[in-house]
Amino acid sequence: MKLSQILASLALVFSQVAAFTVPSNKINTIKYVSSPIPANKLSQPNTSIRQQQQELRATPDLEIVALVAGQENYGLAIVALGEAVWSFLEAPSLSHAKVLVPAIIAAIVLVAVSGPMVTNAADPASIKLGLEIATGVSVGLGASYVARLLSPYSPSAKEIAFGGLLVAFAGFFSFSQNLVVDEFINLPVLPQLPSILPENVFSSGY
Repeated sequence: MKLSQILASLALVFSQVAAFTVPSNKINTIKYVSSPIPANKLSQPNTSIRQQQQELRATPDLEIVALVAGQENYGLAIVALGEAVWSFLEAPSLSHAKVLVPAIIAAIVLVAVSGPMVTNAADPASIKLGLEIATGVSVGLGASYVARLLSPYSPSAKEIAFGGLLVAFAGFFSFSQNLVVDEFINLPVLPQLPSILPENVFSSGY
């Protein structure tokens, strides 16, 4: 197979896997449930917009999250295993069989462990744990591809390993994005800095 054909096939596979990462405003349908605000709060003149917004509670649609995360999870397993088999068949030998090991382990974990977890829409804790496991697997796959790229000699073309690295990065970005956007994990927030200017500085006419 020519190098141009290899790169074209990699681009097709990567585009299909990356397509699973749909913008959060499309895949994470948010159901907003507003708590009734007491009348005494509405009558207070000093109630800020931020305080009113805190009365809203956002709940992610777990069925959509589970569907998309499952596609990403199983898609990464298929691509990783397919890349390893292709690379091995390019130069089949006992020493080159080591390229199969990371992909086989990753595929088993993604299919048998994290897959059933991320598709369990009835249990948010299960989805969270499954996404965390899939994120770790994508990091491990990425490290294996980097090691292959840094190796002084490779029986198969290194371009395919670079394509695998791109797919692993896309998987990591997608899984971690779902964890953050769907609020399965909360990133630390810096405290609001106090204002160093007086409140009436912009109303003084200068």
